[in-house]
Amino acid sequence: MTIRRFISGLPRVWFVSYVTARARRMPATDACRSYPRAVKPSAAPDIPVILSTSSVYPEPTPAAFEIAAKLGFDGVEVMVWTDGASQDADILDRLSRHYGVPVMAVHAPCLLVTQRVWSPDPWVRLRRAVEMAADLGAGTVVVHPPFIWQREYARTFADGLDDLAEKFPSVKIAVENMYPVRMARREFILYSPHWDPTTTGYANYTLDISHCAASRADAVEIAGRMGDALAHLHLGDGSGAGRDEHLVPGRGTQPCAEVLELLAGRKFGGTVSLEVTTRKAASRQQREADLAESLAFARRHLSIDSAIDALDA
Repeated sequence: MTIRRFISGLPRVWFVSYVTARARRMPATDACRSYPRAVKPSAAPDIPVILSTSSVYPEPTPAAFEIAAKLGFDGVEVMVWTDGASQDADILDRLSRHYGVPVMAVHAPCLLVTQRVWSPDPWVRLRRAVEMAADLGAGTVVVHPPFIWQREYARTFADGLDDLAEKFPSVKIAVENMYPVRMARREFILYSPHWDPTTTGYANYTLDISHCAASRADAVEIAGRMGDALAHLHLGDGSGAGRDEHLVPGRGTQPCAEVLELLAGRKFGGTVSLEVTTRKAASRQQREADLAESLAFARRHLSIDSAIDALDA
């Protein structure tokens, strides 16, 4: 029996432990070895297109580095998750050096399923995410607005972000747009003070196009309101059905191309992170095909020609 077949038959928690242990034991010679990467099209501007580790789920964090290197992404956004490798800066640094793929963004653990990662205290989780980003040389930390039941966190959120920004000037803490929850023909806002962070105003934002679809908001309009404070883009499509879908860009109804061309035209200084769902992919090959298609879409619409066409329109 091969190692690959043996590992594929293990429970997920054992598999994560295995790859984490492998990363910890990675020899220094392997960590410094270069990894072949796809060539970026000459027409692409200097806007990095990176791969969120959430885009390879249910495969673990190390798989995202491997796929990012193979397909030619410019870097990785680490979604801090229950996966042990995503929580450990040392492991992430070894993976980054081994595959030649930098960590360019960190997504703080602020999902409902990650409320106990590192600590039940949201400030501890956010601070650790910022510290990890600084240690890894990542320029952005993505964070969600507070949940409505996190009253103290919500009350001090804006001031706390300012304090962290002062202590970690190399990291932009970018607040992400979210969406309301709809049940029984009613709409509930789970975020304080709102799912749209532009209603409050922050120094830096993350625009998530799939979340725009879920909230039935215009992504181009929100990008305009964010203005120069837009630091990070989560690229993923949606059908507008009122739920978060994270489709491959171009397979939904959202203005993914228009947003990319807008950013290219304004000489966007942030990063574009591919955040799509591939959990239903039947194989690694299909997952890689979806991610390669998404990368090509992003590069095409970030190209110089596309940006000029958008400005002329």
